[in-house]
Parts: sequence; C-alpha cells; structure tokens
Amino acid sequence: MSWNFSTDPEFEAKLEWMRTFVREEILPLEVADLSPEAFAAHTDGLKQQVKDQGLWAAHLEPELGGGGFGQLKLGLMHEILGQSVFAPPIFGNNAPDSGNAELLAIGGNDFQKERWMKPLLAGEIRSCFSMTEPGAGADPTRLTTTAVRDGDEYVINGHKWFSSNGSQADFFIVMVVTDPDAEPHRRASMILVDRDTPGVNVLRNIPVMGHTASAGDKGHAEILYEDVRVPASHLIGEEGDGFLLAQKRLGPGRIHHAMRWLGQGQRAFDMMCERVVTREVQGGLLSQKQMVQDMVATSKAELEAARLLTLQAAWKMDQGGTAAALTDIAIIKFWGAQVLYNVIDRAIQVHGSLGITGDLPLEEMYRNARAARIYDGPDEVHKVTVARRVLRDYEPSPVPTEHIPTRTEAAQRKFAAQLEAAS
Repeated sequence: MSWNFSTDPEFEAKLEWMRTFVREEILPLEVADLSPEAFAAHTDGLKQQVKDQGLWAAHLEPELGGGGFGQLKLGLMHEILGQSVFAPPIFGNNAPDSGNAELLAIGGNDFQKERWMKPLLAGEIRSCFSMTEPGAGADPTRLTTTAVRDGDEYVINGHKWFSSNGSQADFFIVMVVTDPDAEPHRRASMILVDRDTPGVNVLRNIPVMGHTASAGDKGHAEILYEDVRVPASHLIGEEGDGFLLAQKRLGPGRIHHAMRWLGQGQRAFDMMCERVVTREVQGGLLSQKQMVQDMVATSKAELEAARLLTLQAAWKMDQGGTAAALTDIAIIKFWGAQVLYNVIDRAIQVHGSLGITGDLPLEEMYRNARAARIYDGPDEVHKVTVARRVLRDYEPSPVPTEHIPTRTEAAQRKFAAQLEAAS
C-alpha cells in the first residue's frame, strides 16, 4: 500500500492563509491585555474571517455548516491550530465542542440537531462531554452513573469528574448506564442534559498540577447528578449505543489531538533551537554542545515520526473509515503524546530557569502535555490495544515432534567428524 499525503493547490493556499493568520492574529492574543468583553468582541471578528475563508467547523459536512474536509486535510489544519490554545475556538473546532457537534451529527435526531447542534456550531452555546468518573478511570465498563426510565423521562444519578468545559457549558452529553444487566459494551447510553436542569450540581473546577481554572475558563469540572429528570427524547440514538457513539466521537478526535500536539511541539522545538543558537555558556553557544545537539536531533526525529504516523492514520481513515485506522489511531495517541512531552521538556531544559517561569509559554505547554498522556485513555491502554490488534494476525509456530539439535550440539558433532577424518 502506498501513501499519498498531498493535497490540491487550492487547499494548500488555505493552509498558507492559516499559518499567517495564526502567527499574526492569534498568537498575539496570548499576551494581549483585554477585558473579557473586549476579547470576545475581538475574537468574534476573527471568527468571521475564518468563516469567510470557508474554514469554520471544517470537521463537519457542508450541510451542517462545516467544510466537509477529510481527515488528512483536517490533520494538516490542526497542526497549524495546535500552536495556540486560542486557535481552535476561533476556527470552530475546539474540544469538547467539536467532538460533541460531530457526535450529534452522527447520532442525533432532527430535534437534537436543531436544539443543540446548530447553535453549538454557530458558537452561540458551549458544551461538555461528561463521561469520566472517579471510580471508573480508563475503564468505561465500570461506569456507575445511572439513568432509569420513568414514564417519558429518564432520572439520572451519579458522580462525574474531569468533565471538560463543565463550568461554563450550556448543556452536557452524559454517559450513563441504562441497562446494568446487559453485556459490558451495551450497558451505557448517552443523554443530553441542559445546565439549568434541577439536580445538576457543578461542584468545582479540579486543580491540575497547581493550576485551577477560573469560572469562565474551560477547566475540568466535578459534577453531581442528583435525581436529574430529562425527557426521553434527550436520549442520543438508542439505549445501549453509548460505547459505539463514544468510539465514533473519539476516533477522529484523537487524530486532531495528535496533529495539534505536533503544532505545539513544533513551536516548542522552534523556541529551543532559537535559544541554543543565541545563548552562550562556558565559552561557546549551546548549539556547539554535543548534549544539546543530541536534544535537537532526537526532537526532530521524534516530531517527524509522529507527523508521518498521524498523516498515515488520517489517510487510512479517508480511505476506509475509522475501522481501517484503529491500530494507527491508538499508536498516534500514545506516541504523539509522549513526543509532545519529550520535546517541551527539552525546550524547558535548554532555557534553564526561564523555561519554568510564566514569562514563556513553555510551563503551561508542559502541564498540558503531561495531561495528554492520560486523557482520551492513558498511554498504557492504547499500547495494549495496539499489541492485541497486531498479535491477532500471528499464529503459534508448530511444535516440533522430533528433537532438533541445538547449535552447540551440531557444532560438537561437526568437530568430532573433523577429528575422525583427520585420524
């Protein structure tokens, strides 16, 4: 099978526009001193420029207000957007909103698309994907939050945390157990819950490595659902579809994550290289030190490998859908996250004490990179997935029925024969 990662000239021009736009319009926002109101007004103008270019919500089909691009093109876009946390929202594909809109596009009915998906795509409301539980961790078959059918309603009870965007979301997509007696992957369903529904208690934004998001930031919320009643029409798909919907949501999202990590990693790499050709220590530039040269060479190789692996996964998805790329998606999840972490760590190291201060973006990038090895499934889970999928194509070698001489035994026999012949 031969890969082809090329795109048409028209799209290449779009990518070049994005590179300039992110560099000149979005990166300066990281140091801009704007009030929340002024920031929102300014970014609304930037969002309109994106829409004028036909690049808004590019992960969705045109009839849903998106660009209808394949995974390869989306991957190349996300590589550029990964340079700044402000870029994805301005392009209408920030997590978790982009994945939630895609989920509703796949599994939602007309009512759900009209009520939640369309305003979400328009940037009028925000969303939250509420699946992770303190006692379930990386194993969603251990979920305990329940939704019990009561006439025309579901009654939801449970405890969630790390519900991204939960502190400012207008609605939640909640993963719940609707049939505890079903086989493990048919127990769960997804239900839409409006924020102002009685019984929805957003307790706090969970501190992450010493950082606590303010109420208006994205954050990772801890939520209690206590006798939350919602109409049965809020069920996405059918009962028991929760795992299937989750896989359809998370598969493409992991490619987008991996490409955004590449953009972030490249930014850290550029900062590292600029530092080592500038900073003098012990009579010479850092760039002349072999240990630093090793950091540069290793980082370059890791980034290039991660990029090719991610593009390959995207290409396979475009050719055969998510099922054709499951192994590749699992590989880029753990490999890409580790590469991002490695490169940022080295960039911090060559910057010395400056690297761990808030004067540079590296310390925040580092914190986010460490989290990347956990969310959407920790590295170890994806490694197990890869190993299982690879090994299922192999069969045990046949067990020999007769004794096969070892190399040592064969050598001894040959030596004995040579002695006999010589005598």
